[in-house]
Amino acid sequence: MKIAVVTARYSVSGVPLAQIRLAEAWRRQGADVDVLFGTIDASQQAPLEIEGLIDFGERRTVLMLPKIMGYLRTARPDVVFSAEDHLNAVVLLAAILVRSPAKICCSSRVTPFDTYGRGGLLKRVALKQIMRAVFWRATLLTCVSRDMAAQYHQIFGETGHQCVYNIVDKGVSSKLMKSPVRQEWLDDPNVKVVIAAGSLEPWKGFADLIRAMTRVEDVAKLLILGEGSQRKVLESSISELGLSDRVQLLGQVSNPLAYFSKADVFALSSRLEGMPNVLVEAMMCGCTPVAMDCPTGPSELLHGGDFGELVPVGDWEAFGDAINRALRRPAPRVWLDGVIAPFSEEAVIGRYRELLGADQALGHGLGKVVRAIERRIPW
Repeated sequence: MKIAVVTARYSVSGVPLAQIRLAEAWRRQGADVDVLFGTIDASQQAPLEIEGLIDFGERRTVLMLPKIMGYLRTARPDVVFSAEDHLNAVVLLAAILVRSPAKICCSSRVTPFDTYGRGGLLKRVALKQIMRAVFWRATLLTCVSRDMAAQYHQIFGETGHQCVYNIVDKGVSSKLMKSPVRQEWLDDPNVKVVIAAGSLEPWKGFADLIRAMTRVEDVAKLLILGEGSQRKVLESSISELGLSDRVQLLGQVSNPLAYFSKADVFALSSRLEGMPNVLVEAMMCGCTPVAMDCPTGPSELLHGGDFGELVPVGDWEAFGDAINRALRRPAPRVWLDGVIAPFSEEAVIGRYRELLGADQALGHGLGKVVRAIERRIPW
């Protein structure tokens, strides 16, 4: 089976890394897999060990259209996995234009209320109308959380979106978790470490997390992994709150799992998520989870707060109190493993096989629809 996994841009962040894991999982299942990127940022270095890596060299997603069309014509994949709606639209349009028989699986990673409800007119209106026009060509439409699938149904009507989680596989990550890390707080048995990770951008809510540390017991220190435009703002906040000896911004690290595995609590302060892979990864590494109850993902993952602390978005005081409770009552390993079980490679690939298998009849019917439309359209 020939599979293509497509991503608009490579970076050390959620969507590209999730797509790489998906590609590697299918390859372990015996598939012939190509990994396609619109562009690889000059400041990032894609892992050279990725097999089948293709860089289209296009920074704008819309400019990927002719190259995806060319790829579909020449490589003739059986299945294409695309992620994020702007790229999904391009991949679906390319498949229509070249009359590709490939099954197209489109995954949405951000709540549609953000994708279609914010930004300029082009993003809010044009993309929505384009997606309405090409939805029919998708063999499978997925979201990374059940709540997000319901949101798509609310905005677009019955689209058939299904929930399929991203892969966060403990077996594959075990070596990364065991890698050595040199960091004074992580090496000190008398220090409790709260850790967070993500882009230093407003929607990640790190300003609330830093302020929450003023309510957390003094034995605890906070490490934030990641880089972004808010670094100077956050550094100023740390200084003004007198937390310079308790909070560090470590920047981008190549192996966050090594840090997670040595920390006590993972704090997710986001104002918006799809399904936070980083929270799943932290739980896989043994961190007790504390999260703001943002749309979507944390509540679904933590079962409404039964398996971790959930607090209202932006309530930094409650967040600090929740971190204290998590530090005093670490999560049992047995239920951390239970919560992350649906994100294993076996569970996710099994889910895709189930949905694609159930869609065999739809795939044959879709071919008939495509051929009927082609007879009526002067290409």
